Amino acid sequence: MRVIVWGINYEPEVTGIGPHNTALCEFLLAAGHDVEMLTTFCYYPAWKKLPADRWKLYRTDRINGVPVHRCWHFVPDRKNALARMVHELSFIKTSFLRFLTLRRPDLFVVVSPPLLLGLAAWLAGAIKRVPFVFHVQDLQPDAAVGLGMLKKSRFTQLLYEFESLAYRKAARVSGISADMLEAFRRKGVPQNKLIYFPNSILLPDEKAITDGSRFREQHGFKSDDFLALYSGNLGVKHGLENVLKAARLIKDPRIKIILCGEGSNREALEYAIREYGLKNAMHLPLQPDDGYREMLGAANLCLVTQQKGSGHAFFPSKLLNALAYGKPVLSVADAVSELARVVKDGGFGENVLPDRPEDIALILEELARAPDRLAAAGKAGRRYVAQFERAGVLGRFVEKLQFAGE
Repeated sequence: MRVIVWGINYEPEVTGIGPHNTALCEFLLAAGHDVEMLTTFCYYPAWKKLPADRWKLYRTDRINGVPVHRCWHFVPDRKNALARMVHELSFIKTSFLRFLTLRRPDLFVVVSPPLLLGLAAWLAGAIKRVPFVFHVQDLQPDAAVGLGMLKKSRFTQLLYEFESLAYRKAARVSGISADMLEAFRRKGVPQNKLIYFPNSILLPDEKAITDGSRFREQHGFKSDDFLALYSGNLGVKHGLENVLKAARLIKDPRIKIILCGEGSNREALEYAIREYGLKNAMHLPLQPDDGYREMLGAANLCLVTQQKGSGHAFFPSKLLNALAYGKPVLSVADAVSELARVVKDGGFGENVLPDRPEDIALILEELARAPDRLAAAGKAGRRYVAQFERAGVLGRFVEKLQFAGE
């Protein structure tokens, strides 16, 4: 089967959607399929291209055997709504033209966001007479409305109409969570078109998981410090300002909060740490693989946060990394969100409602005094995350792809 995967993120990006697109392409190649990736030049999560890529229009790389066709796109310095729109539209335009030059596939997988890539996929599929699978990582219009970034208007309605068009024209529509599949049903997607395709994880050998002592020593943490770690995209939809407000209320000097990553909200979070004069919170840049594993090993607990109103629109894949390393979780999410539900059902942590920093502070102090409770939650998480083991998840999806292409 010949497959083109079309999405805005790919290796060497190490957070967000990129690693999952990479995993899909490399799995398809290893399974004997002819696969190519159509994407941008690396920019995420720092929102900056590499210096060598800034003036490139097109380039084809080969990464672990996969041809990766990179297309120029605009990367804004300021991430307001208009700049993000131009950013996405520029990629859609250049990648659409590049798609037309590629050898005809049996089918192609389009990864959203960008939402309007679904419209481009319909046009490209009609020209090439090829079916496409529309894979949704983030319900973009729902997230923007839920976060208050967009008000209900004719423009918003137009976005929903484009979304509906993509669903109608796609041979299959896949999503990463049960909540997302339910949202598709509410939006009129028939059950026989739906595919559950969650993000996946490579499970580390439990014996190979480090205790993180090197990380603690490197960053001046004591052996009995309680490290609450958030690692990933520092974006608006994660509501991390509430975690820093909680840090101001924490009285236990052992509790340290680490925000590790890059993203559109990084500067605001760094400013808040300075403005609040926080001695128990720090920001770290994204860590290399070895450093990331050391940091996870050192963590006593992982934070997985969502802004109020965004719980149905996306499901944080960073949860899987925390559980794979046997770490208990404190989630900050709407009570009706899938994140809050799986934390409760899986028994691997606690959930606090957004905009309640005092509750975040209280539960962190409570958990810091409960090592046995944390250990039990960590073991429960490791059992829960086994269902997302990469080979199984990707194998099931690729099997369904073959039916979608018929």
